[in-house]
Amino acid sequence: MSIQQDSGKVELKRVLNLFDSSMIIIGTTIASGIFLVPTVVAGHIKYSIPTIIGWMLGGIITLFGGLSLAELGVLYPRAGGMFVYLKEAYGKFWGFLYGWTLFTVIQTASIAAVAVVFATYLGHFVELSRYSIVGIAIISIVFLSIVNCFGVKLGAKIQNFFSVLKISAIIVLIFLTFSKQLGATYSNFFPLFPENNTFPFLAAFGLSMVYILFTYDGWIHINYIAGEVKNPSRNIPVSLIVSIMIITGIYLLANIAYIKVLSIQEIANSERVAADVAEKIIGSYGGALISIMVIVATFGANNGMILAGPRVYYAMAEDQLFFSFLSKINKRYHTPVNSILIQGLWSSVLVLSGSYEQLLTYVIFTSFLFYGMSSFGVILLRRKRPDLKREYKTWGYPYTPVVFILFSAALVLNTIASNPRDSLIGIFIMFLGIPAYYYWKTKKIV
Repeated sequence: MSIQQDSGKVELKRVLNLFDSSMIIIGTTIASGIFLVPTVVAGHIKYSIPTIIGWMLGGIITLFGGLSLAELGVLYPRAGGMFVYLKEAYGKFWGFLYGWTLFTVIQTASIAAVAVVFATYLGHFVELSRYSIVGIAIISIVFLSIVNCFGVKLGAKIQNFFSVLKISAIIVLIFLTFSKQLGATYSNFFPLFPENNTFPFLAAFGLSMVYILFTYDGWIHINYIAGEVKNPSRNIPVSLIVSIMIITGIYLLANIAYIKVLSIQEIANSERVAADVAEKIIGSYGGALISIMVIVATFGANNGMILAGPRVYYAMAEDQLFFSFLSKINKRYHTPVNSILIQGLWSSVLVLSGSYEQLLTYVIFTSFLFYGMSSFGVILLRRKRPDLKREYKTWGYPYTPVVFILFSAALVLNTIASNPRDSLIGIFIMFLGIPAYYYWKTKKIV
């Protein structure tokens, strides 16, 4: 399917129901993180109850973010998500800067990284060289990009299938863990707390929250595709609330299950904690089971990211702030084909370059900078545009957005303080969008 210029104005169609919306959120959020990040968290926190509290707190903070941005999603129920919200609250410059960073690194490097994890875990069943892994990763990106050109509903059906499959698989693993008698398993939960609430522990807990919150990242994708959601005033907030609660429940139960089988120290020392848990429960087949789960999780997550991201570039192009051909909608399938294919192309280039992981490390923290700004946009727009009809208002306003803003700011500042070099590189990459912004602002043509 080649990039083409369609004549005439074609619009995106509202075809996604509540179930579709929920599965997109769950499917893009639950990727490989829950199979890997608990090791990092246990290594920092070292105690069971604070570990469980950390995962619960991550879900609550994420829910507050979802509740806040749901108001903006209903207020501006069109494609683009935070590009639109930042533009309306602060002006086109900040909207563009977000979209620029999303396209150049955040979304595309995430797609590249998840595709490589997908291909790597296929290697559990077939011996693959480094070049084979790269090739399979690119093929998966190209395949999902082409599939999503043929209608958002087709992409949603794929998302629904893989999301249900991954949820079911994780629930089965959790059920097996709790149903097995593994000896004095509850001793794994001790010590419950640190003996003294020392500053080093609090610092370690704060650092762990950075990793935990990144595993919850993905809920924003429903806002990107708000222009294709049926009854957005109901389905956007409900899908965000329900999905984040389900994700939080899964993450909590999974971590409790891990601690039931392995001690905190064993989790911290494990290179593949979920596989180690599965092998202890069902034997040598455990590694294969977890590999299948990661394959399913990453493939589904990439489908959701590939589906949602192009709606942002489309919205930017619609505002004449990006390549004009990206604003074209395919007449037959009502999808932003050009945006989908360009995203797939750049993601594949990042896979080939091998730079995706480092680039993502540099800029991923900026996501929470924009999340915080968007949440403050809820407060700002209440003051700037009180005339707008708000069919959904953020529950717990203004405390809900304020709490999320504070945690987003803390995460950004913590990242800068703990890794100033990489953070400065990330800020530099983000601000490379400044000359691009002024180019499109003045030229208006590409």
